[in-house]
Amino acid sequence: MGQAIKFKKTLLSNKGKLWVIPVSILGVALMGVTTFYALILSRSESQQSEVSTSIKPPKIEAISALGRLEPLGEVINLAPPPTQGGAKIEQLLVQEGDRVKAGQTLAILNNIDLKKAAVKAAQEEVKVALANLEIVKAGAKLGEIEAQEATIKQLEAELQGETATNQATITRLEMELDGEKRQQTATLERLKAELKDAQREYQRYEILAADGVISQSELDQRQLELDQARESLIEGQEKLNKTINTLQEQIAAEKSQSRKEINSLKQQIIAAKANLNRIAEIRPVDVDKAQAELDRAIAQLEETKTDLDLVYIKSPMDGQVLKIHTHPGEKVDDNNGILELGQTDKMIVVAEVYESEINQVKIGQKAIIKSDNNSFTGTLEGTVHKIGLQIGKKDVLDTDPAADVDVRVVEVEILLTPDSSAKVSGLTYAKVITQIQL
Repeated sequence: MGQAIKFKKTLLSNKGKLWVIPVSILGVALMGVTTFYALILSRSESQQSEVSTSIKPPKIEAISALGRLEPLGEVINLAPPPTQGGAKIEQLLVQEGDRVKAGQTLAILNNIDLKKAAVKAAQEEVKVALANLEIVKAGAKLGEIEAQEATIKQLEAELQGETATNQATITRLEMELDGEKRQQTATLERLKAELKDAQREYQRYEILAADGVISQSELDQRQLELDQARESLIEGQEKLNKTINTLQEQIAAEKSQSRKEINSLKQQIIAAKANLNRIAEIRPVDVDKAQAELDRAIAQLEETKTDLDLVYIKSPMDGQVLKIHTHPGEKVDDNNGILELGQTDKMIVVAEVYESEINQVKIGQKAIIKSDNNSFTGTLEGTVHKIGLQIGKKDVLDTDPAADVDVRVVEVEILLTPDSSAKVSGLTYAKVITQIQL
């Protein structure tokens, strides 16, 4: 009985441990499957790595960029100097498309006659200064000295006569003023007396009217006479004031004019005496002064000639007239000048290369250019000869509506070959597509 119980306990204990075996088998199976998939994945990644390593990106052989055609040295807007501001065109000597040489006159301004007159006047000033220098060097003649002394005496006599005449005129006006004062004063005294009589008469009639002795119309008549007497007195006073003011103004004007004439004669006498002293003696300082005046006149002549030359608008270089903005009779365009000028025999392409690709562009690289709008057929050839030093926004617009107009670019100048330049010499600012060969 006791052995049976012991056997039963042993059986129960072993039964509780039976679940361990299946779990262990399942774990080993899972580990095997995981290891298998790990090996497959590792092998797949290794193969992909080998494939990606063996495939290399294609080599870029050219850089494409939008650009525009321009003459070498850019387009010049030819205009007169600022000193000629507001001038109009008198003559236009070229037409659009004409080829011109450096120094060639292209237009003439309408102030040419004024400038020529200034040159003529300056030439005459030089002649006068030169003649004066010769006179100073030659010395004064006795007849010149005597003539100058006579001039001085004549001026002194004129001064005395003018002084006496002016004084007599002033005295006459002062006497006239005094007479007018007396006459007008007497008139005022009479008017004052008449006013007093009219006042007394009115007061008397006023009493009579109050007593009913006279009618109201008679009193009104006396009132009218009183008012007229007052007005006459006021008019007389105003006339006196006006007369006095007028004569005083005449006297003041005469005195002022007299002073001017007398001072003018005195200055003429001083100048004449100084001239007498000058011609009576030849001094080195006089010669130097005359020479300086001649030099100044010559300098002014050169200045007027230079100013005259400015009315001839000349070409600063060999080139071609691209566009005319101002025609004869018109005021010079403040913004665009007279005309646009460019060296179309040497054309360039200004290509806008992306900032990310500019490091691949070098001086001397070849470039192929095509028209973006079929403005010319075939292709053009050129060489990179200048790379810009600034990064900015695009200037040549792309036809792609999704393109970024604010993309940052660097301007690269490509000098076209002579044959290509001749082909597009008349297509300044035409839009092109450029391929720079790396």
